[in-house]
Amino acid sequence: MAEIKDPENTILIELKDGTVVIELLPDVAPKHCARMKELARAGAYDNVCFHRVIDGFMAQTGDVKNGNMEAGFNLRMAGTGGSDLPDLPAEFSSLPHDRGTLGAARAANPDSANSQFFINFKDNHFLNGQYTVYGRVIEGMEFVDNITRGEPPAHPDRMISVKVAADA
Repeated sequence: MAEIKDPENTILIELKDGTVVIELLPDVAPKHCARMKELARAGAYDNVCFHRVIDGFMAQTGDVKNGNMEAGFNLRMAGTGGSDLPDLPAEFSSLPHDRGTLGAARAANPDSANSQFFINFKDNHFLNGQYTVYGRVIEGMEFVDNITRGEPPAHPDRMISVKVAADA
């Protein structure tokens, strides 16, 4: 297991193949980090599918309204919703969208991020300065690499559970 320096700002995502450990970056994007922890602690991310997974680009998930595999899941709607909480203002930084970084998914409006996020499969520097970076995978990237591809995948993988390491 990776050395967890700050359990309060570390997210554990259980996937089908193993646990992905994400170090949040509250100094860079405090509102996005706080939102992810709030939704994780509420269990909102549990059983949510990866609804947009593009080979050589990224894996997107976090639609807590439409992406839950157990609660009225509709694959056609997955990716169109967020949480009941207000959208977040952009927290752009100079951090690049490198392989393993966590980015806030949003609509065309830069201040429309809510609950959805993506993990970059490779360096995607064309996203720099346009999407908030608020975390990075510190262990388990091989499990992210194994997520089923598709837009949406016919049989999407899901986040089995998402927890703050301090609570695990």
